Parts: sequence; structure tokens; C-alpha cells
Amino acid sequence: MRIHLVNPNTTVSMTDKIAAAARLVAGGDTRIIEATSTMGPASIEGFFDDALALPGLLDAIARADATEGGVDAHIIACFDDTGLDAARALSRAPVVGIGEAGFHMASLIAHRFAVVTTLQRSVPVIEANLERYGLARRCCAVRASDVAVLELEDPGSNARARISAEIAEAVARDRAEAVVLGCAGMADLARSLGEEHGVPVIDGVVSAVMLAEGLARIGLATSKSGAYAAPRPKPYAGILAPFAPRG
Repeated sequence: MRIHLVNPNTTVSMTDKIAAAARLVAGGDTRIIEATSTMGPASIEGFFDDALALPGLLDAIARADATEGGVDAHIIACFDDTGLDAARALSRAPVVGIGEAGFHMASLIAHRFAVVTTLQRSVPVIEANLERYGLARRCCAVRASDVAVLELEDPGSNARARISAEIAEAVARDRAEAVVLGCAGMADLARSLGEEHGVPVIDGVVSAVMLAEGLARIGLATSKSGAYAAPRPKPYAGILAPFAPRG
């Protein structure tokens, strides 16, 4: 099985960390094929970065689908689920966003869960996604740790301590029974933070691997009837011309 794991930002070290987390849980017959976007922001923090990350993300997915034999599933490794709907329209393979995957995993093991993310500007994005997925009532809080995404790549930062402090607040004040880490760059922290706080701490990357493998294994692919129908062929102008659907 071939799972394509795409980081929609351009920071290669983050891709390496995400891929390592994915390989720890992937099945023995699963090959994780990681990709880093070749255009767009170095980190995705809010609506503006999200929009600028889309062309690079969709290009990576199209390239993976065009390889010999294609891939069995795609994972979008950004907690905002950047471009998830567009990617599902583009590809026939299942596409799993790590945000949606983390939320669903949390809802299976806890009545109330919280999300601890990076900056405050990411909170509205996550809250909107929870509403869209029908899971807002299960989430008791979305908390910002005031950690910039690229701080997670700096071993000398106190990012982990700030994330841990917000988890403690979520458990004590919000009565969270589980916590979802709201950034792919936090993938290496979930296990130790769960042990520290005594509640399940869920990483969206490994959650997405489990769901992507499951969908592929039982032969389920994205429906092409309705919202995720393939894009209609038409000309695209300017720098978007290479992305024009060919039919």
C-alpha cells in the first residue's frame, strides 16, 4: 500500500518529522511517500497562508496520482485541513485531513475533547472546521498556546512547555477528557504529553494514517457523485494555467 503524505508548507524539516511519526504506526505493507510543497508559505497560520498554500498542495497531489501505479490514499498534513475539499475533487484516491482525522479519533474515545493549537489566529479556522464536520458540540475548547509553527522546529524554544500548560488548563478548566494537538509539527509530542497529563493526547498525523490505511484496505474511494466530482475541463489564466483540468 502506498500512502502519499503531503506537507502543504515548504519546511522540509517539518515534513521529515511528520513522516517519521507516520512510519511508526503504518502497517508493515504500507509505504509512506512524503512530499513537501514546492511553493507557498514556510508555515500555515490562518486564512491567508491557507489560501497561498493551495496551488503547491494540489500540484503535489496531482504528481503523486500521475506516478506509475498512483497511490492508495493521500494525507494532507496540516491541521487546518488545507485544501481538503479541492483535493478530494482532484483525486480519485481517498484524501484524509489530519484535523478531521484527529477530531474523529477523539470523539471515539472521549465524550468531550479539547484542541490545543499554535497561534490565536488558527482558532477560528479550527472552530469553523469543527462546525463543518458536525463535531463542534463534542469539542469543549480550542486553545492557542501562542507557539508559532516554526518554533516547533527549534529545539531551544519552550514550545513544549507552553503547549503542556494549555493542555493542563483544558483538563482542569474545560473538563476535557482528551486533547487533540492542533498542528502537524506537534506530532512528536503526543505520547509524552499524554503520559504527563493522564488523558489521551491525540496526534492528527497518526490518526490520519490509520484512517487512510483503513479506507484503502477496504476499497473505499472518494465519491465522484456531487460535491467531489472531478473538475470540468476549462482554461485557467496566469500562473494557474498549469493547474487547468484536462478531463
